[in-house]
This record gives sequence, C-alpha cells and structure tokens, in this order.
Amino acid sequence: MSVRSAPAALASLVLFASWIGAALFVAAVVAPAAFAVLPTRTLAGALIGRALPVLLVSGAIVGGLGVLLNGAMRAGRGMTIASAALVAANATALLIGMQISRSRASFGVPIDSLAPGDLRRIAFGRLHGLSVACLGIGVAAATIASIVIVRHLLARSSFNSALR
Repeated sequence: MSVRSAPAALASLVLFASWIGAALFVAAVVAPAAFAVLPTRTLAGALIGRALPVLLVSGAIVGGLGVLLNGAMRAGRGMTIASAALVAANATALLIGMQISRSRASFGVPIDSLAPGDLRRIAFGRLHGLSVACLGIGVAAATIASIVIVRHLLARSSFNSALR
C-alpha cells in the first residue's frame, strides 16, 4: 500500500465505524426507548419507521463508497465483497421497510389490535423479522469490512512510516 492509499483506508474505516455505531445506537437505544416511552406502539413504530430509511440509505452509500475507496487502497476482494454485502443488505431492508409501511397503512387499525393469529399480523411479523435480519447482516458486513481495512493497514509498513 502506498502512503497515498492510507487516507483512503482511514476514510473507509471512519465511514464503516460511524455507520456501525449509528446502526447499533438505533437498534439498541432509540428503538427500545421509543417503545418504552411513547404512549402507543403505533407511535413508536412510526418514529422508528421514519428513522430507519435514513440509516439504511446511509448504509448503502457507505457500502458503495467502500467499494470505490477499495480501488484506491487495494485491500482485496474481501473488502469489495463486504462493502457490496452492506449495500445489498441495506437496499433489501429498505425495500422490506417500504412493504411494511404499505402493509401497516392497509390495515386501517393499529397492528396490536389485530388478533395474534390474523394473517396480516403474521405477515407483518415476518417482514419485520426479515428487516431486522437484513440490518444485522449489514452490521456484520460493515464489521468485516472494517476488520479487512485494519488488517490491511497493519500489514503495510508504509502505513506505519506515514504515521511517524
């Protein structure tokens, strides 16, 4: 790796780490807090439904930038695959989220008012599970990309000399 590719690697690492932090914050703090504090689950779902698309679009952008920046740093196929997986996972979750929003709007009543065995509620639960799984895959992909970058940086003596 040349000294010039170190900035690309560091930029990629900051992007991935920032997105991972945002995703974990939304999943571990914002969503549980919304469901604990807001008076109805419908309002909490609406709040999270507004925040998630921003997170998912930003994840797809970060993944795309990771693919492009890998061209400058040449970290290898692992970096490209992880970045592409981040794009795919976030794009898929975004599409599922759009389907969730359409489903919720078509119900005409809050989801919690539907009987547990109602096929609409079951379908909603499955979509929600798929969306959560996609977000998890995205976090895993971003984590793998970050590990690849760190290993790439540590393996290059020119990076060490660039920091001196």
